[in-house]
Amino acid sequence: MTDDAGTIRPEEEYRAFLEQGRFMLLRGRASGRFMFYPRVAEPGTGATDLEWVEASGEGTVYSTTTIGQKPPKEPYNVALIDLKEGPRMMSRVDGIASADVRIGMPVKARVIRENDTPLLVFEPA
Repeated sequence: MTDDAGTIRPEEEYRAFLEQGRFMLLRGRASGRFMFYPRVAEPGTGATDLEWVEASGEGTVYSTTTIGQKPPKEPYNVALIDLKEGPRMMSRVDGIASADVRIGMPVKARVIRENDTPLLVFEPA
């Protein structure tokens, strides 16, 4: 996606895919490497031959922490997820108690709407 000045806006493209309920990742055509967070050039090489590819949504919890809140709000987790395609991203694991999220747990991505905004979260696989 580009603006009127021709500026590439990968973050806006990523969010537009989420609006459609799709989880997409950028991949370098020459290297085959996937990347997250969306960007205009491949880290390490600077290559700009990037393409959007549908992500498998499969991942593994690399790290997690529980954030406590004042009652009556429930605690929530923040997790680093290693995606099957290679990149690591920050999200949360829904569908189980925050304290039950474990390192090494297989998870599957899901696009939800929260505060009228699309959001990528994970659930136990």
